[in-house]
Amino acid sequence: MRWLIIVVVACLSWSAWALDLQQAKQQGYVGERLDGLVGVVRTVSEVEIIVNDVNRKRLGKYQEIAQRTGTSLTVVQSRAGQLNIERTESGHYVQLADGSWRKK
Repeated sequence: MRWLIIVVVACLSWSAWALDLQQAKQQGYVGERLDGLVGVVRTVSEVEIIVNDVNRKRLGKYQEIAQRTGTSLTVVQSRAGQLNIERTESGHYVQLADGSWRKK
């Protein structure tokens, strides 16, 4: 049983390393959302792991900023979303106001 757990954890860890955020963006699987998080543009197995991890970390930072500045989390996310979309490389996906995706 112990070995099974080790193998499962190793496989999950390996799949997360198989594709990173930059690669996922370059391949068109992930894009920048308006709320400062990343979203799935096209689904492949590793994408959900990457998106969840990145969004968890970003939300933590956004919450820290909101608390430190006395601003709402929604405002911080909106500003971060605008900045992230502005910084998005040409050819990568960004979210439009209607929720659809387009290449920048």
